[in-house]
Amino acid sequence: MSHEEEELGEGHSLAAWTAVVVSLVGIAIGTVAFFFAIVWLVWAAAGLTLLGFILGFALSRAGYGVNGSRTLAREH
Repeated sequence: MSHEEEELGEGHSLAAWTAVVVSLVGIAIGTVAFFFAIVWLVWAAAGLTLLGFILGFALSRAGYGVNGSRTLAREH
């Protein structure tokens, strides 16, 4: 019983990786800044985290997301 389903790619795209990496850097900076009570840096890190999600969305809309027009189709 083989059932062929279309694989969505599990988020392996430039848009997804960019969103994750930038957001994780923002979260890491924000965590350290919160520990040392540097309020302005906590807010800057929150902005960086939000920027990561916005970048991921923008890159996805530009064709760099899963099955985007600017990504290479890869066979597993």
